[in-house]
Amino acid sequence: MNITSLRPKFTRCLEPLAGIFIKLGISPNMITALSLIAGIIAAYLFFNRMFPAGALMLLLSAVLDLTDGSVARAKGKESRFGAVIDWIVDKYVDGIVIIAIGLSGIPIISGIMNLPPQYIPVADFAVAAFALFGSMINTFIKPVVYAEAGFQEREDGKINDPLEGVGFFGRPETIIILILGGLTGIIWVSVIIVAVCTNLSAIQRIIYLYQNLR
Repeated sequence: MNITSLRPKFTRCLEPLAGIFIKLGISPNMITALSLIAGIIAAYLFFNRMFPAGALMLLLSAVLDLTDGSVARAKGKESRFGAVIDWIVDKYVDGIVIIAIGLSGIPIISGIMNLPPQYIPVADFAVAAFALFGSMINTFIKPVVYAEAGFQEREDGKINDPLEGVGFFGRPETIIILILGGLTGIIWVSVIIVAVCTNLSAIQRIIYLYQNLR
């Protein structure tokens, strides 16, 4: 079980916001673009160590990401391009935010380890890179399964597959942890958690696939 499996409940809570966008005539793809812009701003703020503000912009990006699909379904404008670009934007936001935190120069693992000075920048960015790698691979597993195992059935515009509830740490958990870290001032802890948990979650998904797709 993960938060992704609860997505329908979250989207229902955002239906009033979706209604506002519909009245304003804002298309689902425009909302997706706004989600990307908010993510870029969040990355800029994180890079400049303005972590609470960055966390709020990341929250806005996540809310917009949940809303675009609701608007598409309500207006009958669901499209395969919309589904694809939504995935791509999600990964761009995840990537630039984690990279921005890594480049901000804050101590991540060096704050809890006695490292030689010359290794501190490399070690800290390596943890951020590991978090980025885990985030990407943990998500990349799903489209690979769609392509190779043939999952094509859609439910509410999303491909319905058994991996939806597999993996204890997905993108929603990543976003929530980064937001909490930014708001509380312990973003370095968030990066470590993301680095460890996304990679463990990817392994969990691989084990599940090995047991069920042979």
